[in-house]
Amino acid sequence: MKRTLPICLWLILLCGPAHAADDSAELATLLNEFLAGASVNDAAAHERFWADDLVYTSSGGERFGKQAILDGLRAENAETAEPQVVYSAEDVSIRLYDDMAVVAFRLLGTAQGDPGGVTHYLNTGTFQKREGEWQAVAWQATRVPQAD
Repeated sequence: MKRTLPICLWLILLCGPAHAADDSAELATLLNEFLAGASVNDAAAHERFWADDLVYTSSGGERFGKQAILDGLRAENAETAEPQVVYSAEDVSIRLYDDMAVVAFRLLGTAQGDPGGVTHYLNTGTFQKREGEWQAVAWQATRVPQAD
């Protein structure tokens, strides 16, 4: 019995970092898949990414939830079929806290047909793992002013 306890503790410590690496990789993949889907107004990507109880603060200072995002997406899809902006992430930082995570990154919005038309945002998302899946429960977007 005295030998079993140290072995169990050692196994728990050994498995902890691997689990964190798996969650970090899963969140990075989720972010990249979402940005690819958001670039083409994929409603399923938004449905998967945002939690039903999401609190989103936009770069314009408005606060809303998942339903407002989905409603806006449907209105956009009714107007255009071609993607106007392609989204990507740089400088991604993922911090894990048990079943919660904070993902901070620089979002690039590249206007199609205008290689110099890139808008930069600093985004921070708070994620919670629910029923084995990560979803964003809070989001803050800040537009980075363009240099003169």
